[in-house]
Amino acid sequence: MAPSSSVVSKLKVQLKLSISRLRMVQQKDTAIAKQQRRQMAHLLEQGKEESARIRVENIIRSDITTELLEILELYCELLLARIGLLEPKECDPGLEEAIKSIIHAAPRTDVKELQQARQLLVEKYGKEFALEAVENSDGKVAERVVKKLRVEPPEAVLVDLYLKEIAKTYGVDWPKGRSKQTSDSDSDDDDDDDPSSGQAVKNLEEPLTTEELTKATPPRDLGPKSPVSIAPPSPSTDNLSPRVKLPGPPELKPSAKMSGLKKQTPNTQAQSGAKVDDAEDGGRKGVGGKIPDVDELARRFAALKR
Repeated sequence: MAPSSSVVSKLKVQLKLSISRLRMVQQKDTAIAKQQRRQMAHLLEQGKEESARIRVENIIRSDITTELLEILELYCELLLARIGLLEPKECDPGLEEAIKSIIHAAPRTDVKELQQARQLLVEKYGKEFALEAVENSDGKVAERVVKKLRVEPPEAVLVDLYLKEIAKTYGVDWPKGRSKQTSDSDSDDDDDDDPSSGQAVKNLEEPLTTEELTKATPPRDLGPKSPVSIAPPSPSTDNLSPRVKLPGPPELKPSAKMSGLKKQTPNTQAQSGAKVDDAEDGGRKGVGGKIPDVDELARRFAALKR
């Protein structure tokens, strides 16, 4: 028997391959199912209802198989995400459903990578564990997996629903006269929307006159709005009354030197003003405070001539 660590490392690789392979098979089956639906719509359009009912069972079986592959893909992703829990010899209770569902359903699929992952799980947990999973003796296999693996003809109600959905999707009138019934029901609904039965309903309120409209104050929301809106912050225990602070120029506080200069400037201005006044007074005295007479001017000229 191979060591547990080597089995887990191989299982990790096979799970990754199984996930990618399962996705590819699902995409392929979905594309084939679309082509089959077009063929069913063509048969319904030609009136071959019995042939369409038989062939639509293949579409139903294909959809069930696609859903089964999707479930197995999810289980593989779960095991890959919890790969560390696969190291012990005993199976983890949280992974028992996923492991037994893969062991139970893998032989019913055509995905070889998933079958190889199943072999590694059987090698890891033993034949007795695998036998319980195959027979589902303990009921640990997921119920939805068991239900998808059942081989039984689909119910007539499910077949009718598939055919109606295909006809609706591709615009086929099936059953015959269905489009007329739907149009009649739509017209009845339109008639029910008008409860007045052709009679005019009186206005509950009289219309406002022009004078009342002119006196009315316009709503606050009327007119252009600012593109910038600021929501006030919600109150908290640290700040019970929050306020919105808009960005602006920073407030400059004067330093000690600036305040000292401001105190000195008025004194210097007063002193300079006093000096200016004294200079003006002295100039006036020097030039002469009185206007000289004619006689005094004559004396000065005579003194100059000498």
